[in-house]
Amino acid sequence: QVQLVESGGGLVQAGGSLRLSCAASGSVFGINAMGWYRQAPGKQRELVAAITEGGGTNYADSVRGRFTISRDNAKNTLYLQMNSLKPEDTAVYYCNVKWGSNWDDYWGQGTQVTVSS
Repeated sequence: QVQLVESGGGLVQAGGSLRLSCAASGSVFGINAMGWYRQAPGKQRELVAAITEGGGTNYADSVRGRFTISRDNAKNTLYLQMNSLKPEDTAVYYCNVKWGSNWDDYWGQGTQVTVSS
């Protein structure tokens, strides 16, 4: 079992920046990849960015060059630095980990990011 707690969401004007954090606890030794997803009203949840245990990263086309995912393995914390935010980035952002040999999904509770125009 892994527990995930996100923080760092909020309201920001277009062009601004926010940094999301996700603190993992519990059986963290079994974590493989970690990532951020988002879900806007009326839309499906989508992958924003992911990072492997070895540090390899993957980004959605819509955020590449603006967002940066990173992880601090010593602190068991995942980050998402979001720059040049756009109104279309408005969504609830969820932390996700892939855990164990079956790559089970664990989710955080979500944090709201609102970008005003």
